[in-house]
Amino acid sequence: MRRILIIEDDKSISEIQKDYLEMSGYEVKCVYDGNAGLECIKNEGFSLIILDLMLPEKDGFQILKEISDTKEIPILIVSAKSDELYKIKGLNLGADDYITKPFSMGELVARVNSHIKTYERFNESTKIKLITVGALSIDKRDRRVYIDDKEIFLTQKEFDLLLFLAENPNIVFSKEQLLERVWGYDFFSDASTITVHIARIREKLEASLDGGQYIETVWGAGYRFKI
Repeated sequence: MRRILIIEDDKSISEIQKDYLEMSGYEVKCVYDGNAGLECIKNEGFSLIILDLMLPEKDGFQILKEISDTKEIPILIVSAKSDELYKIKGLNLGADDYITKPFSMGELVARVNSHIKTYERFNESTKIKLITVGALSIDKRDRRVYIDDKEIFLTQKEFDLLLFLAENPNIVFSKEQLLERVWGYDFFSDASTITVHIARIREKLEASLDGGQYIETVWGAGYRFKI
């Protein structure tokens, strides 16, 4: 059974989330402060993490900083902070999605289902193990990325996005299409999610490429992977 970790200091909210997710077939564990959440992440296996930002002991941003380069599972932020800066910061630190409270439990379950389904689909796609373009190598089976044999650490969703574009080179995809194809949904579209992830991928790749660029912006249309 797929396991979900909820890190949320409001016990009433976490219990409601737990009930709905268990009704959808998930095994759910709830913890109520950042230290306990980080301990669970490091020592137990989960299919997805639901993370509040305002937590006692250690906040959600601190947790993301500590796990973003080591954990590949989807991370879904659930927060009362609606300011765009909070969302951009959370995504920049490695979260895959951001939901602002209040929200419907149906929306939460739909996003959880979508992220897990998309993650599993990318993990199962192993017909071609290695994609190589110039100095860039993408190892699909082990989910690792290299520039001239130097490993570049991407978050789970950054890897999924780069892999999708690399498997469909020279095709322009709009932000809405990328949300649908990589995130697995289109009815919760938020263009800033794609913008932030593309910027982070470019920053990580181009730091090792002396200014080279693989992902091109096609103004007014979207993005494409150039070969």
